[in-house]
Amino acid sequence: MKPRHTSYLLLLVLLQLVSAQYEYLGYPPSYPDPEHEHYQAPQLPADVPRIQLRLAGDKRKHNEGRVEVFYDGQWGTMCDDDFSQHAAQVVCRELGYVDAVSWSPSSKYGKGEGPIWFDNLHCTGKERTVAQCPSNGIGISDCKHTEDVGVVCSDKRIPGFKFVNFLPNHVESLDIQVEDVRIRAILSSYRKRVPVTEGYVEIKDGGRWKQICNADWTPHNSRVICGMFGFPGRRMAKYLCFYRIIDQTFGNIVNCTGAEAHLSSCKLGQQTEAVTNGTCVKGLPVVVSCVPGRAFAPTPMTGFRKGSKVSPQPLVRLRGGAIVGEGRVEVLKNGEWGTICDDSWNLGSATVVCRELGYGTAKEALNGGRLGQGMGPVHMNEVQCSGFEKSITECPFNKETVDCSHEEDAGVRCNIPAMGFQERLRLSGGRSPYEGRVEVLTERNGSLVWGTVCSEGWGIMEAMVVCRQLGLGFAKNAFQETWYWAGQVSADAVVMSGVRCSGTEMTLSHCLHHGENLQCPRGGGRHAAGVSCSDTAPDLVLNPQVVEQTTYMEDRPMFMLQCAYEEKCLASTSNSVPANSYRRLLRFSSQIHNNGQSDFKPKANRESWVWHDCHRHYHSMEVFTLYDLYSLNGTKVAEGHKASFCLEDSECDEGIEKKYECANFGDQGITVGCWDTYRHDIDCQWVDITDVSPGDYIFRIVINPNYEVPESDYSNNIVKCRCRYDGHRIWMYNCHNGGSLNEETEQQFPGLISNQVTHR
Repeated sequence: MKPRHTSYLLLLVLLQLVSAQYEYLGYPPSYPDPEHEHYQAPQLPADVPRIQLRLAGDKRKHNEGRVEVFYDGQWGTMCDDDFSQHAAQVVCRELGYVDAVSWSPSSKYGKGEGPIWFDNLHCTGKERTVAQCPSNGIGISDCKHTEDVGVVCSDKRIPGFKFVNFLPNHVESLDIQVEDVRIRAILSSYRKRVPVTEGYVEIKDGGRWKQICNADWTPHNSRVICGMFGFPGRRMAKYLCFYRIIDQTFGNIVNCTGAEAHLSSCKLGQQTEAVTNGTCVKGLPVVVSCVPGRAFAPTPMTGFRKGSKVSPQPLVRLRGGAIVGEGRVEVLKNGEWGTICDDSWNLGSATVVCRELGYGTAKEALNGGRLGQGMGPVHMNEVQCSGFEKSITECPFNKETVDCSHEEDAGVRCNIPAMGFQERLRLSGGRSPYEGRVEVLTERNGSLVWGTVCSEGWGIMEAMVVCRQLGLGFAKNAFQETWYWAGQVSADAVVMSGVRCSGTEMTLSHCLHHGENLQCPRGGGRHAAGVSCSDTAPDLVLNPQVVEQTTYMEDRPMFMLQCAYEEKCLASTSNSVPANSYRRLLRFSSQIHNNGQSDFKPKANRESWVWHDCHRHYHSMEVFTLYDLYSLNGTKVAEGHKASFCLEDSECDEGIEKKYECANFGDQGITVGCWDTYRHDIDCQWVDITDVSPGDYIFRIVINPNYEVPESDYSNNIVKCRCRYDGHRIWMYNCHNGGSLNEETEQQFPGLISNQVTHR
């Protein structure tokens, strides 16, 4: 019974920790609610024109868009002439956001329609509405819609914000503007689940949580609400199970089409009729029941189960993201994975991707290769989804991608359910929130306690999971000693040992570990595990075409291979051959690109680099690349390795300057947008195949094989080729990056179907 008790105790704590999103616990009696007085609705002089604002156009986040103004019965826009950050601040605060992040001229979010109501705005930033800012006068403008201005507002809403409708006769045209939304679990059976999937929909308006009458509620509304909370679908709620008196009621009907990514894009309907005691005239409060994706399906006790076995191969995937539900969008077409060009990429299309993958609606549609650049073809351009497609591949798009490059790769950040994962882990003693000793919340002897993790075997893959669980991006370093970080004294005891992660787990507890039978010979204390995290990471990708096109065979005498012999770049049989013998070498060039978001640098500092007198250079990594030849059944028949004796920028994309070069003991690394070329004619750039018989083989290259340097995506660190050797000639064909082709094509590489590298 003990495991069951442990799971139940952890679950109760997690439900309390995540309740902020789902359950309003309120304040104790006689305790003032501080949020009620944070906002005061604007009291405008009679001579100030009454307007309403909204954000429209091709949005990439719900809190950005083209600024549109409703006045005199018509929606119109604002001109970018003399527009400023002060004006953007007034716009965002009028819409209920705390501040403005930025503004964009020249119709970035598309051209609007109707009158251009404001031109030459000169705001100070303190006005309650843009109608108070000096301008040419409302409706007086010499601008065109190519000059429509847009803004990006902060994510945070003004505490206590209450929407004021100055135009009650035109309410159907207005977007919903409220402070917050939540799902409030009511049934005790659902309170014991993580995530909460069913409950009352409550809107925070004027600092108070209010329910909505269900008389005019539609399934489209429920679809949007569920999507906001990370769920791809909705189902009919069991209203017979729910009933209680409503204390506060939201006074307007909510009108969503079902394609919106956020409630703020839905329209405000007419006022509902509610009696004085707060109950609804025609029914009960709105209840939603959401359907979670496979990876987040709840169970009564544990609150979480891993997704079921994958059936057919999906047609879309995310790569290069730091946390669950974000990444560069890649689609499978004609047997090959490729990317989507960001032209016209918006929240609607991004939401289709998110729902297809089992997440909720899109939180953000990313452009400009912000989550790293892909390789291979660009499959889709100018994607135009309606929002109801089951797959991104069903959306209309432009097949012409000649004007697109991987610098325009589209990405997404999806809404995911609140699982409380961040509350089970913390970093302690670091100089910033991004570093520290890893401390885990666990149950010991019937109580929940914080403790440390044994650092034996602790590495980058484990650190990656920690940073992901805490929402801190990618791992930057994994530390096996943390004596320099004074963590919480009460958490010194080791509570977790034997941790082994693949790097893809959502939480550290999902990794292999010893459970209650702790084994930590080194002990905790100074040997407790630690991490440092970073928002960005490099991503090395090898060009398979260069390998395929430069392969050849060379017979080289031993007396010319002494340096290579000293560095162990020859097969073991070379230890017992005469100096006048020859070694048969499989030679090729390799071109390694950094497609990530930060520079790739060796793990060791330059003070730790090892000087090799034979080649007259420094080794910054003991093993940087593995070159292996396998039989078709997966048996290794020959191998080679490449120490990173020189990591430098051989060439760079246009507009990017080289930063790293090895001359004169210079810094080593590979800049984002640059590549390092190892020519076929340098030492150790080969595999010794002297002892290999003629036949068909598989050639595999692995970059950064020991995961010594963190990357945003390790799945593309492998290149595989089919290889044919007839005893006199050798050639490569079907060279490709690991995971770049469909599963059917990968079957041509029996014995090496997996693209994962096992090193421990």
